[in-house]
Amino acid sequence: MCGTGRANLAYISTIRTLASMEVGVATQLLRLVANQLKVGAALPFSVRDEHGKLLLARGQVLHNDHQLGALLARGLYVDQEELRLAREGKAGAAQPSSRQQTLFDLWEQATWHLDRLHKSLDGTPGFAARCDEFATLFFDLVQRDVDIAIFLSVRQDVRRLHLYGLTHALHTALVCLLMGPRLGWDASRTRTLVKAALTMNVAITDVQGRFAAVGHLTERQRDQIRAHPQEAVQALRAGGVEDEVWLRAVEQHHERAGGSGYPMGLQEVDETAMALRMADVFMAKISPRVERAALSVQDAARQMYAEAQGHPSAAAIIKEYGIYPPGNVVKLASGELAVVIRRGATAQAALAAAVTDKAGMPVVHTARRDTSQPAYAIRSSAPDGPVTQRVPPERLYGLAH
Repeated sequence: MCGTGRANLAYISTIRTLASMEVGVATQLLRLVANQLKVGAALPFSVRDEHGKLLLARGQVLHNDHQLGALLARGLYVDQEELRLAREGKAGAAQPSSRQQTLFDLWEQATWHLDRLHKSLDGTPGFAARCDEFATLFFDLVQRDVDIAIFLSVRQDVRRLHLYGLTHALHTALVCLLMGPRLGWDASRTRTLVKAALTMNVAITDVQGRFAAVGHLTERQRDQIRAHPQEAVQALRAGGVEDEVWLRAVEQHHERAGGSGYPMGLQEVDETAMALRMADVFMAKISPRVERAALSVQDAARQMYAEAQGHPSAAAIIKEYGIYPPGNVVKLASGELAVVIRRGATAQAALAAAVTDKAGMPVVHTARRDTSQPAYAIRSSAPDGPVTQRVPPERLYGLAH
């Protein structure tokens, strides 16, 4: 189906009614299945997930089969009123039932904005300026709520493995943004590191997604991975990037002091490139793939710190994420299972949202738990599972019922 460059959307009878706290109205969502949607054509209506979260806004374009396949795998829904207006040729009319966008919607859209940025690295002049503009929007998005940004990097959606190349770049850029000030770097140097993270894998974005979702590589794909730092630099130079610190970080982000890295086996590695590699490795460890589950943040931090032999970059990442970062599933002294949603002044003072009762049974309404209180102290991390995975992040943060 997707190999043809087209898919169709047929509507089935499933209707989900969601109450939106932001706008105080009920939204009826119709589920969509693969039938009548053209790759390369503007969407006639917004596409949402089962919780009403915006995936792509009306008027945006599905650029390729890879993007369409990732959306179909996640499950597509359309607002019933918006669909009616589209059918009647009133797509520009007011849509009173559409809910207000949340930060989770904006993060979803950032993934596709990054996809378009990467695809613009095709010889079209002005890539450096476009990347700088995206970096500005990215900084703003992170600073609006750092805890939500960390939450999304920790609780990655296993239904979106095809998008790993894009989401990994965003999450690694987040780590770099948080790490830079911890290292005492000024804003300009941190910004350069972030832009390097956003573009380090531009030559293999699709390969990364296929590997995360399928779990094996062809010999040609392995060759692409080994060559991707240099190919990325060539593409960036061709796109007008002249910042040598940025380019050097991309070219050396898989090198290791002593010569064990690739592709050049350098004995000495640029400091910015070394920091980028730390962020890249940490995020890769806590990211799920089809052939393995994600490592816990605690295990990933221990491994990274040991492998880096206490390098300041590794220490900076660990300090920013902490022991129980937002997104971490924890067992409370009350017996409840909860998801951390806010960092506290200390690791023992995080704010969590309970998703089960004391007997371990799922609850309809999540309750906030201050883990600095003895009754709700964190006893340990807990494995992620169906109970926690079914709860949408908007509900954990009190943005939806």
